[in-house]
Amino acid sequence: MSDKKVIAVAGATGAQGGGTARAILADPDSGFTVRALTRNPNSPAAKELAELGAEVVQADFYDEPTVRQAFEGAYGAFLVTNFWAHGSAAKETEEVNVLVRAAKATGLRHVVWSTLEDTRELLPLDDDRMPVLQDKYNVPHFDAKGEANELFTQAGVPTTFLNTTFFFQGFLQAMGPQRAEDGVLTLTLPLEDGKLLAGVDVADIGRTAHAILKGGEQFVGGTISLAGDHLTGAQYAEKLGAALGEPVRFKSVPYDVFRSLDIPAAAEIANMFQYYGDFDQEFTGARDLNRLREINPELKNFDAWLAENSSKIEVK
Repeated sequence: MSDKKVIAVAGATGAQGGGTARAILADPDSGFTVRALTRNPNSPAAKELAELGAEVVQADFYDEPTVRQAFEGAYGAFLVTNFWAHGSAAKETEEVNVLVRAAKATGLRHVVWSTLEDTRELLPLDDDRMPVLQDKYNVPHFDAKGEANELFTQAGVPTTFLNTTFFFQGFLQAMGPQRAEDGVLTLTLPLEDGKLLAGVDVADIGRTAHAILKGGEQFVGGTISLAGDHLTGAQYAEKLGAALGEPVRFKSVPYDVFRSLDIPAAAEIANMFQYYGDFDQEFTGARDLNRLREINPELKNFDAWLAENSSKIEVK
């Protein structure tokens, strides 16, 4: 029998959970082994984790006994919920309640909870600069997670709160540069000129969570706010252009204009970027890159991420 401590990893076939599982499995000296939670243990991603040495178990946030069983005997856990699977803050809150109850019932000794700031702490709902969404949120996928932090504290679950941010991977998807009508590659974002956007390689969530779990009790009860770089829209565009071998210009879209676009979650994304911009000193200022690199020396800045990923950026 292995004497390694079991870390239960929620969402193990997703980006954040998968990154955490891989970071732990890649470190033979971590003292940990991975129990990968997934709704479908037969998926290719789940089978890949099993081949890397993870114990893969079936668990569903809407079937609480399966979650509790997955946590039984574990030392700790990396917990994350996927708002974008359903787009509902209410459902996300239900999921977190299941995770908290299961963590409490099974006596987990260290949980790393992937969360975000509750924007309402800086921007009350009666502030009319952005529309209220889903009845009581500015940015539902931020606020529901931030609000849920207190559930872990109230339940007495030993937790480290890991605040994430914009993923560099967004540039591989809808947020990537597109060729404008005049033929110039253009990075179009609802980000004001000169405002900083804190970004991170999603894999660094896993690497940092692994480091926090290895660090143990010193991190329990604390909040670590994560980023790999702080850049303006123009700086992101310049670096993307250098990596792609042709100029990329930055185009700032007013928040209200972005909210009116016929794209999924336009209002929520615009509200998120407005929060980034209106509260950049608080949000970006909470992300101390030097301290973060002390915790996770592998933390990638945007240049390092581009060096590995620019070939995946599809431009037409």
